[in-house]
Amino acid sequence: MPEYSDTFLKDILTRTRRIAVVGVSLNPVRPSYYVARYLALKGYDIVPVNPGHAGKTLFDQTVVASLSEIEGDVDMVDIFRRSEAVPPIVDEALERFPALQTIWMQIGVEHAEAAAKAEARGVTVIQNRCPKIEYQRLFGELRMGGFATGVISSKL
Repeated sequence: MPEYSDTFLKDILTRTRRIAVVGVSLNPVRPSYYVARYLALKGYDIVPVNPGHAGKTLFDQTVVASLSEIEGDVDMVDIFRRSEAVPPIVDEALERFPALQTIWMQIGVEHAEAAAKAEARGVTVIQNRCPKIEYQRLFGELRMGGFATGVISSKL
């Protein structure tokens, strides 16, 4: 698994403004939903992408079926799909967004060939990481023993 410095990750999360979340769910218990919601609450402009929910509304945004349907540019494409689904997503992202800065693959998602293709085009690639977890860790929002880490105190 690639290693990324904290400075490198923090720079990406600081410069990013608009994120296309591919594979986002409308189900609030799914990781793709709560990661996208968290990022929206942190001020990122989230563009939800899921062909099964196209036309519906999520976080005051209309869900689109594909990256090609997004109006304007995005800084990051955050991928919540299986690793084998990554190559066509990366190809579409590279074709659609000439100014794309980052392709971020969620925990458990990696694809070396697709990553190399994006990196050859000057796009930063993060694999097997979650921007929500990294944001919380890097910007001091994780508290040991509290709700932020998922641990419930016995004092409640």
